[in-house]
Amino acid sequence: MDIQVFDTALPEVKVVVPDIFEDARGFFMETFRADVWKPFGLPTEFVQDNHSGSVKGVLRGLHFQYDPPMGKLMRVTAGEAFLVAVDIRKGSPTLGKWVGIVASAKNRKQLWAPAYFARGFLAMSDWVEIQYKCTGVYNKGGEDGILWNDPAIGIEWPLDGEPILSARDQQAQTLEEWLATPAADYFRYENNH
Repeated sequence: MDIQVFDTALPEVKVVVPDIFEDARGFFMETFRADVWKPFGLPTEFVQDNHSGSVKGVLRGLHFQYDPPMGKLMRVTAGEAFLVAVDIRKGSPTLGKWVGIVASAKNRKQLWAPAYFARGFLAMSDWVEIQYKCTGVYNKGGEDGILWNDPAIGIEWPLDGEPILSARDQQAQTLEEWLATPAADYFRYENNH
C-alpha cells in the first residue's frame, strides 16, 4: 500500500490519499494500514469506527471531545462533502484557523485532524456517507461543540442556501465562549502539540 500525505495550513491536520487498484471488475484500496502510516507521523491506533449518512445541505459540527481526547480520520464513502477541521487549542498560534477540503468517494481524500481540533462537514451531494476512525471512545459527558458559523472562525462553507442543522448544532457556543470554560484547559496548546 502506498499513500500520499499532503500538508495543510494547519501543521497537525493532514490530507491522506490512498492508492487505488482499478480494473473492469471495480476497485480495491487499503484505507488504513498502521505500518504505512507510522513513518508519516500519522496515528496507528484507532479504537472506534463511526458511519454517518446525510442528505444534501446537512451540516454537522463543529464537534470535538475532550474526555477522552479524540482525533478523527474522516473519509467520504458515498457522494461528496466539505470536511472541516478547526484549531481550538488555547494559546495556539493557529487558534481559530480552519482547513476545509472537498472529499468524495471518487477522489478518495481523507482528512486527519488530531484531538484538540473541532471537526465538521457539509453534505454537498444528494446523499453522503462519511466514515471516520477515532482515537478515543465516545463519551457523551466529554463532548462539546462550536457554532458552525462563528464569525471569529469564518469558515467559508460552500452553501447553497441555509444548512440543515440539528438543535444541538444550532445552539452551540462560540469559540470565545468555549475558551472561557474549565474544559478548555484540557486543550492548552503547550500540552497538546
